[in-house]
Amino acid sequence: MQFEKNTDSQARKRLAALFDDGIYTEINSIVKEKDGKAGVVSAYGYVNSVAVYAFSQEIDVNGGAVGAAQAKKIAKLYELAATTGIPVVGIHDSNGAFVDGSADSLAAYGMMLNAASAVSGVVPQISVIAGTCAGSAAMVACSSDFVIMSKDAELFVTPPCDAEKTGAGTAQRAAEAGIAAEVCDDDMAAIEKARTLISLLPCNNLSYLPCFEYSESSVVPGDSLESIIAAITDADSAEELYSECGKAAYTGFATISGSTVGIAATNKTSDKLTGADCAKLSRFVRTCDAFSVPVITIVDTEGFESDGEGKTTESIKAMTALANSYAEATTVKIALVSGKAVGPAFIALAGNNVNSDFTYAWENAVIAPLAPETAVEFLWHDKLKGADDLAAKRKELADEYAKTAASAEAAAEKGYIDEIIDKTQTRNVITSALDIMSGKRVQKLPKKHNNIPF
Repeated sequence: MQFEKNTDSQARKRLAALFDDGIYTEINSIVKEKDGKAGVVSAYGYVNSVAVYAFSQEIDVNGGAVGAAQAKKIAKLYELAATTGIPVVGIHDSNGAFVDGSADSLAAYGMMLNAASAVSGVVPQISVIAGTCAGSAAMVACSSDFVIMSKDAELFVTPPCDAEKTGAGTAQRAAEAGIAAEVCDDDMAAIEKARTLISLLPCNNLSYLPCFEYSESSVVPGDSLESIIAAITDADSAEELYSECGKAAYTGFATISGSTVGIAATNKTSDKLTGADCAKLSRFVRTCDAFSVPVITIVDTEGFESDGEGKTTESIKAMTALANSYAEATTVKIALVSGKAVGPAFIALAGNNVNSDFTYAWENAVIAPLAPETAVEFLWHDKLKGADDLAAKRKELADEYAKTAASAEAAAEKGYIDEIIDKTQTRNVITSALDIMSGKRVQKLPKKHNNIPF
């Protein structure tokens, strides 16, 4: 049976908004939960001409209550996705599980979690939180690759008792915590964002990258991260994700010559990289790697922030996870040092240990174990003696250090940089590198998985 856009239930209206021309084919439409409907509509159709499985919970049927029948309908979609290599979109809007004192609801959520986990990294999964997503359902939703929320949606495991005061459970809090990739004005805008992500991602981990018609950017790269991204990517193609979390880092998708790439960058206008920034970058790189999306890393940072109040070990764990995520990734990796790459930040994002295929630097780049001002104090302290204006002398020496021992040329001479490139040629160089690396194949040591410190 096929349904058009103008249907009666909210769940079907949302599916109609997701699928091209509002057309989809429903699966198991007559399945019952206890004495009524199962509380979820499951279907398949096309999203921007890409085949997709999707489910939409019916909040107007017993509050969207989850039981064994609903779980089986949703699990079937994941099983179909595993055998056909087709993405899954889940639209969540439910007040929770049937509460009857039995373990049925626990088994139902366990079934859905297991089904989602089985295809994680095999097909893209996107969760749209259109209303309430509570209890164990929050774990199911967050098992996907991307979570998109409407601004009035709620996401929590246990009901927050002080939500009005703290904002706990809100979409804004989920975005700040790095759970929600995007918060949209309403459910329809969130669904439209899901449509965009589906079109940018491969259908599965064995598929080729999607290709689009494109217009070359006319932007000349400047010092700002925004201008660099706009200059190297196709015109108006950049889609930032997780903008509310980790303000010193940038993650998002774009296209270069019509093909999808992931952009992972540091933002020099913000503070040093924090644990949240590291987690944001790590998660994004792992997602790109799962689907062989090339990662373009733009580095301009003075390094990692030193956490106080006894949290130093947490910061170290996040930094290590970031370095390991890059090192483990076998997708195409291209790094550009556009400004400063100081200390462990260079190691984690662009150094030899992350197996970057090509590492480029602009002429004015600074690559050093210490910030120039700090290096002067440790290495050239004797040169400060007798200075009439200590601050001016320190700055003069820092500039000298940046142009000599810490220069891009010095790093290139030792093989730490593959090439020093002109700003205006950045797009051409990266495009050429992507083209030559398009057939990259890597065989790693046999193991179940990397045991990085999450």
